[in-house]
Amino acid sequence: MSLTDVILDRQNVDIMAFHSSVLAVSRGIPRTVKFVSMAVLSIAMLVFLLVPRNSQAQDNQLAQTPPMGWNSWNHFAGKVTDADVRAAADAMVSSGMRDAGYVYVNIDDTWEGERDAQGVIHSNSKFPDMKALADYVHSKGLKLGIYSSPGDKTCALFAGSLGHEEQDAQTYADWGIDYLKYDLCGLGKLMRPMSDKDAANALMKQAYIKMHAALLKTHRPIVFSLCQYGWDRVWEWGPAVGGNLWRTTTDINDTWAQMTVIGFAQAGLAKYASPGHWNDPDMLEVGNGHMKPDEYRVHMSLWAMLAAPLLAGNDLSKMTPETESILMNKDVIAVDQDPMGKQGDRVRADGPFEIWMRPLANKETAVALFNRGESDDAMTLSFKELKLPENLMARDLWTHKDLGKLHGGYTAVVPHHGVLMLRLSEAKN
Repeated sequence: MSLTDVILDRQNVDIMAFHSSVLAVSRGIPRTVKFVSMAVLSIAMLVFLLVPRNSQAQDNQLAQTPPMGWNSWNHFAGKVTDADVRAAADAMVSSGMRDAGYVYVNIDDTWEGERDAQGVIHSNSKFPDMKALADYVHSKGLKLGIYSSPGDKTCALFAGSLGHEEQDAQTYADWGIDYLKYDLCGLGKLMRPMSDKDAANALMKQAYIKMHAALLKTHRPIVFSLCQYGWDRVWEWGPAVGGNLWRTTTDINDTWAQMTVIGFAQAGLAKYASPGHWNDPDMLEVGNGHMKPDEYRVHMSLWAMLAAPLLAGNDLSKMTPETESILMNKDVIAVDQDPMGKQGDRVRADGPFEIWMRPLANKETAVALFNRGESDDAMTLSFKELKLPENLMARDLWTHKDLGKLHGGYTAVVPHHGVLMLRLSEAKN
């Protein structure tokens, strides 16, 4: 069957069958310039076929609000073990994080062991029984996530999924996995020698399509997280390859400089986010100790305005009361998880002072005033400028205080490297 035959028969082929046909075609093409050309054509056709005219054809109904949970990498990196993951699950329950909405416990790189003679992946000695671990996490009312790469190796040079996509997806399903972070990393060595950028990007998209098809084939609901650092404007095609969320940036770290560069660079991407499909500016660094409390509040506020996934990355067994108050601020979390699913965006920037606005359900609005400067300063919010009603009720989401009815706007001193975050609603007569 040729790719043309597949396209001509599109009305009679369901999504899974279409994936299988295209993948069968791609397997028969030599890895030459011919393959490169075919890959470009294949992806163009796939995007046409997979992007629906009126809705997201690949919507699996997962992640209808941005995923919330914890990821092992920011604190444990390559040293994470089964015991660490169990302890994180325990802490998410005992601290109240689970009840605040954090449900995914995600194992990042370095869990991978060797493949057996049939090619089935096994976990290494740090994770002696992944099924038992999943059962434990599930017993806590939580969900378990895992990590892989479309290359033959992961970022940490453990076994990737190249050539074993269906086997790995089925293994994850058999273990009881609920979330897959699929990190481009290892595929880079195949992409880098390709002089044709479009061909390299086509290869990348094809790899994500292939794993998504494999996940669908398991019939287990597994959130699909694309991690490829925003290459080739992933926000434009992420839904078409099956992504529930997609990284838009390079890696975050626990510094004010990197967090703000990443976070504020999300301006302009709001139109690409919707329920089931989220821009992901990377994990949270709250509680890792290298930023000040006001800076962590900026971090949490900005991610909520961005409708970003909230994946904590700290040691949950050693949280200070202040860290807990930031990560579990239910008023801020409610903005992030708002069911309308509209990402916020920047509406004004004057030097270090920025105002962001996000529409919420029930005709409410979240507004954040960010002071990126080095001194405390007064900032003014004008309802007219934001095209909001003249009279609004307001709640300060960090002090948890109702400010009553505001007329025309609001002025307050915002601390340096700090934020004022408000929830605005219609004033009742």
